[in-house]
Amino acid sequence: MEDWPLASLLPHAGAMILLDQVCHFNEDQLIASVRVKLGPYSLDDGAWPAWLGLELMAQAVGAWAGCRAKRAGKPVDLGFLLGTRRYHCHTDHLPLDAQLTVSARRSLIDNSGMAVFECTLAIDGRLLAEARLNIYQPPNAQAFIQERLS
Repeated sequence: MEDWPLASLLPHAGAMILLDQVCHFNEDQLIASVRVKLGPYSLDDGAWPAWLGLELMAQAVGAWAGCRAKRAGKPVDLGFLLGTRRYHCHTDHLPLDAQLTVSARRSLIDNSGMAVFECTLAIDGRLLAEARLNIYQPPNAQAFIQERLS
C-alpha cells in the first residue's frame, strides 16, 4: 500500500484533519486510525463528543476517494456528505487518548458520483458507532459549487 500523507488525500487543512493514518485501503474499503487528542472539538475533559464519529467516518470516505484518485493519477477532488440514514452511537463520548479505528466500506457507487458507505468506529474491536453515509462526488466539484452559488 502507498503511504500518502492524509493532507494529500483530504481537502481539509490543519486541525480539521482528524484522522492520523490510513491503515488499509483497497477498491472497496478504507481503514484508518485516530487518537483522540485535544483540539477544537474537545469537551471540557478532553474527550470528543460522540457526534464527531460521523465526521471521522466522512473523513474515512474522503480518504478512500483520495486514495483512489492518487492511485489513478488523478487530482483529489471534493465530495459532499449528503446525510446518513442512521447513526447508531453506543457511547456518549470518545475518551481522550483513545485509539480509534474507523472503517468505511462502499456498498453502492454509480456513474453519477452518488455512493453509499457502511461505516464503523471502534476501540480495540469494540463497536462504538455505525452509520450508512450517503455521499456525492460530482465529476467537477468546482463547477458544481459555482452552479449552486449562481
